[in-house]
Amino acid sequence: MVEVKVHRLDKELEMPKYAKLGDAAFDLRSVEDKVILAGKKELIKTGLRVAVPKNHCGLIWDRSGLAAKHSIHCLAGVLDSGYRGEIVVVLHNLGHEDFKVERSMRIAQMLIQPVVNAKLIEVDELDETERSDKGFASSGLI
Repeated sequence: MVEVKVHRLDKELEMPKYAKLGDAAFDLRSVEDKVILAGKKELIKTGLRVAVPKNHCGLIWDRSGLAAKHSIHCLAGVLDSGYRGEIVVVLHNLGHEDFKVERSMRIAQMLIQPVVNAKLIEVDELDETERSDKGFASSGLI
C-alpha cells in the first residue's frame, strides 16, 4: 500500500475514499455546479490536490454508472507524480440531453498505479510478428 497525501481546498467536501474494501479506485467529487451540454465537454474542479508518490501516477477513469446511464465520460486522465495543482476532470457528454453536475456529485474515480519508464530506442526496422500491422478488429469483432 502507498500513501497519497490529500489537500482538500474545500473542507466542506468529504475526503475521497474507496467505496468498498478492495476497490481499485477512489471517487472524485465535483466542487461546483455545472451543466454539460449534450455533445460538449467541460472542465470540472474537484477541490483536491494530491501528492502522488514517486514512480506512480494517478489515472482518472469514468464512473460506470455515469457512463452507462448518462453517456458521461472522462478525457485526458493522467496525473503525474510531480503535479501539485488542483485535480480538474474533463467530462464529455456523449448523450443527447444536457447533464447537470452538482456539487459533491461523484464524477470520476482515480486509480493509483505504479509507473515503469521505458528506455526509448530509435531503430530503422521492427521485429516481425504474426499480427504485424493488423490493427482495429483484425482479430474479429466478437
